[in-house]
Amino acid sequence: MVDNVIKGSARRHGIADSDIRHAVANAIRVWPMDGFDMIVGPARDGSLIEVGINRDSDIFHAMTARRKFL
Repeated sequence: MVDNVIKGSARRHGIADSDIRHAVANAIRVWPMDGFDMIVGPARDGSLIEVGINRDSDIFHAMTARRKFL
């Protein structure tokens, strides 16, 4: 598994790094976007979060999953 760099912007919504990594490691859906992938996966407590990962494997976005990605 790639040790993705978590950028500061991914912390904007208060999602813990460990929850971000858990969601990526346990992804249930991947949405290919223009220049990045949006991954939906569970945080450690089971709540679904969305995680944006660019083509360099940097994580730049994380928040509670929005309906459009569920």
